Amino acid sequence: MSAIERAGLHDAARWASLSGGRAPLVLHLAFWGAYSGLLLLVAVTLVSGSGAPPPPDTPLGQALELLFVLGLVPAGVLWPLLSWTPGAHGIRPKALSLSFFACAAAVILGSGNLLVQILLIIALGNVVVVLGARAALACSAGLTACALGLFAVQPGMLARGVLETSVILFLCAVTVMAFNALLAAQTRARETQEVLAELESAHSELRRYADRVKELTVAEERARMARDMHDSIGHYLTVLNIGLSNAERFRTAKPDAAWQEVADAKRLAQEALADTRRWVRALRPLQLEGKAGPEAVRSLAEAFSGGGSAGADVRFTCRGDWPELREEVELVCYRVVQEGLTNAVRHSGARGIEVAVECTPDGVTASVVDDGRGPGAAAPSGAGGFGIAGLRERVEAVGGTLEAGPRGGAGDPDGNGGGFTLRARLPARRTAEVAA
Repeated sequence: MSAIERAGLHDAARWASLSGGRAPLVLHLAFWGAYSGLLLLVAVTLVSGSGAPPPPDTPLGQALELLFVLGLVPAGVLWPLLSWTPGAHGIRPKALSLSFFACAAAVILGSGNLLVQILLIIALGNVVVVLGARAALACSAGLTACALGLFAVQPGMLARGVLETSVILFLCAVTVMAFNALLAAQTRARETQEVLAELESAHSELRRYADRVKELTVAEERARMARDMHDSIGHYLTVLNIGLSNAERFRTAKPDAAWQEVADAKRLAQEALADTRRWVRALRPLQLEGKAGPEAVRSLAEAFSGGGSAGADVRFTCRGDWPELREEVELVCYRVVQEGLTNAVRHSGARGIEVAVECTPDGVTASVVDDGRGPGAAAPSGAGGFGIAGLRERVEAVGGTLEAGPRGGAGDPDGNGGGFTLRARLPARRTAEVAA
């Protein structure tokens, strides 16, 4: 932005705005230009006797000349006092507006040159702003009647009077329409600014709500993780404490049993350490080092590979092009894979885990299949401590479906020892919008 623009010289609102109760700069320029021109014209006429033709040496001509002077002088005094607030309240601004128009009318009745017409336009515009368009039309009609009466009392001037008063009436009508349009435009601009301010406020409020929802989501996820970690790490620490207490008690009477307790405690400590590392990997955010979509899921699968006391081989496959997913849908997809991997490593004793992502224009299907023990024949579908109920609620909340149960197959129709399958189907953004 240039220095001139910063100064506001090219700002149209600053030149034509009626805000602040002061006259726009363009009207200041027009008034003082016309007023100075009229004063200069009077001075030249008085000093040199030349310039504008003097009025006829008749009582009417002398009266009009006096009327011109009596209107011109107070107009310059009243101009700085005028209010330009639309629909200004109180008697003072209305009285000043009508007085200024009376001065302009006196000047135009005494002399009808171009500078006087500019003064009339400004005066009539102030009446429109302060008193309204109806009052301005009434003033225009009164001025036209007075001008026509002055021409009518002079012999042979009626036809010319009709012509000139028609011009005055047309000028007044155009002025009223122009200032009325200016007021309407300013009102719309003010309403637009108010609407924009309300929209900005609503946008800020929505942003705060979104941040709050994000915080609550993170807090809910952390609370769930904390409960699961307590069940896992707390169990290991409890058993370790008991085993070390037994080792301390047996160290003299049963040294072999004490060393066995120490060996068991060492093994449990290693399992607890591996479990802790898995939770640290699981707590990483969705966008791993700038990754999202299938890359984030791939990184998650690689992080779980080799987890557990005996280690598990995690294989990841992705088919198709990743569609456009809403952010919350992508997060649910990530959590489904994370939950399936965590359950397979912690509960199933799986040696191999397959993570598959199938992408279509309609959505994404994410599945986690392991070859572990499975939930067992006595466990209902989706049970077995896998936390499937809460996960299903999250999947259905974004318009998807979740399947969980024994892997099954030809050699394992009941799912006993045949592993476990967790599969979620999640809609793409376009599919979700069409469904809605």
